[in-house]
Amino acid sequence: MTSIPTQLNGVTALTKANVYFDGNVISHTVLMADGAKKTLGLIRPGSYHFNTGATELMEIVDGDCSVTLDGAKESRLYAAGTQFRVPGNSGFQIEVGKGLCQYICSFIV
Repeated sequence: MTSIPTQLNGVTALTKANVYFDGNVISHTVLMADGAKKTLGLIRPGSYHFNTGATELMEIVDGDCSVTLDGAKESRLYAAGTQFRVPGNSGFQIEVGKGLCQYICSFIV
């Protein structure tokens, strides 16, 4: 298992939130000193589909979720401290059963 960051240093945070699904998924964009882009977000209970442009690395900070990558037959459960990768130009279905799921999404160029 990898170590999920608890703090990001030396970043620029964009103040306007990215709001999806009537406010059930909310994130803020942070720009790293090296130019990398990440989002920090939370997902309320429900099931949501996202499309990807770039490859995404999703690190679960708190809570848990069930994820089905586009084209996969089965979903996998991801809890705090775990991560999953979504191919570019693809998508995934993410479901949160209860509570909040908090995440860091890194866009891999």
